[in-house]
Amino acid sequence: MLVVISPAKNLDYDTQAPNTHYSQPELLEYSQQLIDVCKQLSPADISSLMKISDKLAGLNAARFAQWHPNFTLDNAKQAIYAFNGDVYTGLNATRLNHKDIEYAQTHLRILSGLYGVLKPLDLMQAYRLEMGTKLENERGSNLYHFWGEIITQKLNDQLSAIQSDILVNLASNEYFKAVKVKSLNASLITPTFKDWKNGQYKMISFYAKKARGLMAKYIIENQVKTKASLLNFDSAGYQYSDEFSTADKPVFTRRLED
Repeated sequence: MLVVISPAKNLDYDTQAPNTHYSQPELLEYSQQLIDVCKQLSPADISSLMKISDKLAGLNAARFAQWHPNFTLDNAKQAIYAFNGDVYTGLNATRLNHKDIEYAQTHLRILSGLYGVLKPLDLMQAYRLEMGTKLENERGSNLYHFWGEIITQKLNDQLSAIQSDILVNLASNEYFKAVKVKSLNASLITPTFKDWKNGQYKMISFYAKKARGLMAKYIIENQVKTKASLLNFDSAGYQYSDEFSTADKPVFTRRLED
């Protein structure tokens, strides 16, 4: 099966990656087109567009200005180690061994507003460009228009390469909207994670994001290939709930308090 996850807003370019192996993003020609658009934006434009502080806007204007596609370990970092958010806390990539990383390289993909689709070891330079950004471009008024069928085709290519017809969606709604489900050559499985709170099971964003990372880690470490095996996921106290699940949307619940 192929697994997709979202990127993270927070980045870590200070900690040295535990792995010197790397690959290059496959859609850099499109990334360059977006960078060319972003380079025309002033810090004030970026602040308004992304709804971020003036300080962050200045930082990202500098990132756009300095970006160039000649990625090396000196000016870029592997995506799986560069992203630093709740999903990546669960994934805990620095603890994956060489065999796990090799498996992830062919069975895990990170959706990205700037890079489209990233392999775990793809080098990337620091950026902030969320998929939901309404960035005017030659293909339309936002990044969904820009990427069109490109991301979906890249996922289909990888599904074919690993001879799989299952795609596990562990990405957020914002990012998975960039995938054209009707054009996807796979059965789609979208797990949901719920925690017990105030007398009922609810999806709590912080826990759900971390659980997506935990499930990605589980799939990688166990080289999960079937839906039946996926339902055995039991990390951090989560258990499959037949009561709340549907065929393509399995629900995993956890009860840490009464």
